[in-house]
Amino acid sequence: MLHRAPIGRRGFISGAFGAERGAQSVANRNLCSSYLLRSDRFTCKTPSPHHVAIAFPARRKFISQMSVEINTATPASRRFKVYTRTGDKGSSSLYTGERRPKDDAIFEALGTVDEISSSLGLAMEYCEETSNGLTSKLERIQCLLQDVNSNIATPRKSDKTTSDRLAKTTFDPDGLLVVELEQWIDQLDSSLPPLKNFILPSGGKAAGVLHIARTIARRAERRVVPLVEEEMADRSTQKYLNRLSDFLFIAARFAAHHEGKPEKIYRKIEKPE
Repeated sequence: MLHRAPIGRRGFISGAFGAERGAQSVANRNLCSSYLLRSDRFTCKTPSPHHVAIAFPARRKFISQMSVEINTATPASRRFKVYTRTGDKGSSSLYTGERRPKDDAIFEALGTVDEISSSLGLAMEYCEETSNGLTSKLERIQCLLQDVNSNIATPRKSDKTTSDRLAKTTFDPDGLLVVELEQWIDQLDSSLPPLKNFILPSGGKAAGVLHIARTIARRAERRVVPLVEEEMADRSTQKYLNRLSDFLFIAARFAAHHEGKPEKIYRKIEKPE
């Protein structure tokens, strides 16, 4: 299916397809399996009728009149491959293009943040089954964790990091995302019985996976702290991960309470006789 949309002022395209920025970004996120920039037309083939909004300069000037074609038919021969073989020798690229060993501290942090998102994906499935109302919050957090990783993957003090890339990957400079988590914490906590004892991870499937996500968030924060101290990542990433683990603790308690599942309490274990 072929969609056409005109480009308005300053080279921005907007159509009834969704939201995405940048021709290269669209291709990189697999919304487009191929793209072609000509002097008067941008052609994008995409596997589904996503909403696309694109902005890009051409010949160092913004294009004032242009058309876009988005073809939802994707030939198999033009599909992006998952594997690239570029990391077979044990190194990988950052957003700056710099290659580092895969056991570098930055990749350790990136991988741990990714683990949070994966665990949240499982938690969302259990939350949907019980209709506890947490799913939309968890999905929003997953998206924001991608932004956290964009910041981490762009070393703030690297010689290869441009001011443009720094601006694009700045995370929560005004602290509003941390405030949002705090508001969610207060909202959920107000509906829970007061915490009087140490509790063990428990309370059903949703609560159990949320506790796992909480512990991964703690580990992710520990991985990010050295990068912040070296001024390689913004401190806002560490603050967000810190508050995220607090939110996930309360979310786990909320999920257990919603299902009527008891939370197991820590007790001193007597030594066997």
